[in-house]
Amino acid sequence: MIRQGLVSFLFMVFSLAVNAQEFSMESVTSYPFPSELTAAASGSRIAVALNELGMRNIYVAEGPDFKLKKITSFDRDEGLEISCVRISPDGKWIVFVRGGDYGAFDETIPRNPASSPVQPKVQVMSLPFEGGMPQILDEGMEPVFDPTGRFVLYEKNGALWEAAIDGSTKAHRKFYVRGSVSQYSYSPDGRQIVFVSNRRDHSFIGIYTDSIQPIQWIAPSVARDVSPRWSPDGKQLVFVRRNAAGGRPDSITVRRHQPWSVMIADPLTGIAKKIWTAPKTLRGSFPGTQGGTNLHWADGNRIVFVSYMDGWPHIYSILSDGGTPLLLTKGNYMLEHIRLSPDRKWLIAAANTGPDKDDLHRRHIVKIPVDRSTVEVLTPGNGIEALPVITGDQQHIAFISATAQRPGITAIMPFKGGPVRLVGAANLPADFPVAAMVIPKAVSFRASDGVLVHAQLFEPAGGGISKKPAVVFIHGGPQRQMLLGWHYGDYYSNTYALNQYLASKGFVVLSVNYRLGIGYGYEFQYPRNWGSYGASEYLDVKAAGDWLARQSFVDANRIGTYGGSYGGYLVALALGKDSKLFKAGVDVHGVHTNKEDYPSFDGEQAPDAAYARKTIWTSSPVAWVKSWTSPVLFIHGDDDGNVPFSETVDLVKRFEQLEKPYESLVIPDETHHWMRYHNQVLVDKAVAEFLQRKLMK
Repeated sequence: MIRQGLVSFLFMVFSLAVNAQEFSMESVTSYPFPSELTAAASGSRIAVALNELGMRNIYVAEGPDFKLKKITSFDRDEGLEISCVRISPDGKWIVFVRGGDYGAFDETIPRNPASSPVQPKVQVMSLPFEGGMPQILDEGMEPVFDPTGRFVLYEKNGALWEAAIDGSTKAHRKFYVRGSVSQYSYSPDGRQIVFVSNRRDHSFIGIYTDSIQPIQWIAPSVARDVSPRWSPDGKQLVFVRRNAAGGRPDSITVRRHQPWSVMIADPLTGIAKKIWTAPKTLRGSFPGTQGGTNLHWADGNRIVFVSYMDGWPHIYSILSDGGTPLLLTKGNYMLEHIRLSPDRKWLIAAANTGPDKDDLHRRHIVKIPVDRSTVEVLTPGNGIEALPVITGDQQHIAFISATAQRPGITAIMPFKGGPVRLVGAANLPADFPVAAMVIPKAVSFRASDGVLVHAQLFEPAGGGISKKPAVVFIHGGPQRQMLLGWHYGDYYSNTYALNQYLASKGFVVLSVNYRLGIGYGYEFQYPRNWGSYGASEYLDVKAAGDWLARQSFVDANRIGTYGGSYGGYLVALALGKDSKLFKAGVDVHGVHTNKEDYPSFDGEQAPDAAYARKTIWTSSPVAWVKSWTSPVLFIHGDDDGNVPFSETVDLVKRFEQLEKPYESLVIPDETHHWMRYHNQVLVDKAVAEFLQRKLMK
């Protein structure tokens, strides 16, 4: 009787602890998500876009107090994104883009997730820094200010257009050129425009001066020239040269070196010279990280760029005359969101390094001189700090700060280092359940082929004596890294919230960082037999499930999985190949057919074309439908600009042909990124409800 009473008491304590940590889906997703943080080129003015329950608006602030002030009034959950926020060099104007799906493969396509009967547009808008009614300058994308702040250059239908920032003159096409135009900027004196002309299998860098002088092409070649940057005095250009497309078909299933070089050019003559060529190794290939090469023209005529040549995405600088690059960052960590200071003497970035061993799974702001191998971690600790910008007076750094229990908010710190001010804290709802959040733990394990896999473990609060159901969360991308705290990306901030919600409901959640993801070096990001050509990354997902099954606090018969996009692809593989391990799953807008990767039967064949076709098939979820016995929920918006809705249509049809049961949630007109808050919550609730129904006893 005593033992039975003790068990009952422990169960009651555990139940109360769990219940005390429970919260609604609405409460855990009610945070304002900050994006598009930017700073003026002079002074101390900053701007940020906040998504508050689907209502996206621009807030501004100015030193020394940096109190955020809302200057727009878009107060409906319409799913109209705000992107490309810029402040004029003098700090007097804001320009931004409203509409579209920033991050889709084609960002210029208008999206209508609210199913409005009025056709939406993707529009360039402006308003004074102090606020007022935004005015529509034109349809377009990627606005760039001229040095005076009076005019804005932007892309529309593949061409460059210009408009007065105050709308006083009619927008007009700046010049005609073949191909589509991108990567443009004014010269320091505002008299010329450099741009990239994309022509499918090659690209040129051109300079426009006026309506009379012909376009000056910079060292045109059979190549892909990209990323032009002006020297501070406007007398030189630096750019990256890559190989053009074409040539004899090479092996499809084997990674090859992707060559690239750094070039210096004279804008007057168009003559260019090569100052550095990447090593002809896999690690020396064109970098696949945020910002690509992150090319900058720094102080002392130093050219700054990123390369994986030592196995990690590190920053190097080289004199504009050439020579041996200087490694500015050293160690087993990556850098992203790299910015050059106004005086061009410093770089700031977000890096997964710091004094704590678990900083490999975080982000901290680091500061680096452009001419010395010295890295200073400005924000050590157990938080997540990302997306830094430097104020024009170079007195402050603005960034997004988060923790394991608090979502990202705008923060300010001195450029020289010092205390952090959470200036965005006032926008966080007073009843946001911060205290109810669990703190995930870093865990690691080996896949069946020996690869070390990292993950974050969310354990329900309150402990208990019973084995718990568990869920493997699989991120998308795949070039992403989930962190030991709230993510700086909107999609993954939401999934972090959902993982917290599942933990509050009693699930053990394991968020797995599988190979192909960033943060763990070149070989991890670029593994053998990846994706359509072997899906070796699935071994990491399988290892995550097996690791959970071995834990004493997990019920091995109640392990499920969910994930979106590339994560949806791996969820489908998990359910098709290992239904005995993964008892249920939610596949959110996953890729299922890999049909885009199949080599053509026409013309000259690659040497491994036949092998590639076979491997693509066995690496596709559709190949495993017959062995798929686990319950599944398919979720997809039918205006997805990243994964075609047809991918889910095809897999569902195969289920119906085999008379296999499935559940589905289709959201008309919604995109890949759940533009409406209403739809985001709808999806989150559906994921949680399905997993609870299938895995909770």
